[in-house]
Amino acid sequence: MSRRDPHAGADPHGDEELVTAGTPVDEADAAVVLVHGRGATARSIVGFGEEVSPADGNVALLAPQAAANTWYPNSFLAPVDDNEPGRSSGLRAVGNAVETATDAGIAPDRVLLAGFSQGACLASEFVARTPREYGGLAVLSGGLIGESIDVDDYAGGVPADALGGTPAFLGCSDVDPHIPEERVHATAEVLEALGGDVETRIYEGMGHGINADETERVSAMVAALA
Repeated sequence: MSRRDPHAGADPHGDEELVTAGTPVDEADAAVVLVHGRGATARSIVGFGEEVSPADGNVALLAPQAAANTWYPNSFLAPVDDNEPGRSSGLRAVGNAVETATDAGIAPDRVLLAGFSQGACLASEFVARTPREYGGLAVLSGGLIGESIDVDDYAGGVPADALGGTPAFLGCSDVDPHIPEERVHATAEVLEALGGDVETRIYEGMGHGINADETERVSAMVAALA
């Protein structure tokens, strides 16, 4: 007997849970949207959100969940069509989490998006495809999605200050087995072209993970909103 494909249909992540923690969103002054990696869960990345959020900072944590714990099936370096409909459905899930915050009265410039691995790819893609001033973007071991990256594909026809100086932090290893360093720099170039205030840190020999320096940097970004 065959099992149902968890990624079947046009919107495979559409019925998945939005996990919340921290201050209830309708009482919060700021929000962090957290996007988990392949094989992980929304609840697991909420743990990272709790680590980087001040205890009394009045910050809501919002984490969408991927169907079968995977946002899209192939490497983020594959042609975009090879990762559909998961990629587009994942972008909608991220957008819905942001909208949950803004519908509760939190301004976009007080909403920070953070993701690791697949989640970092989705978070950066969402911000680059939906540019406005956000509270921040933390891309941890990830980058924009697709076989190649063309700045004009993102910034063409968009105001040069579309991101309004949104602080963007990109952290990655120089030997990450999944994320080429050149894709991190290409992502930074796009975010800069869109008007982001971008900081990139490449860590020698780290591998695929989140280190203490990255955690400290994201903590500072969240604290600036709290």
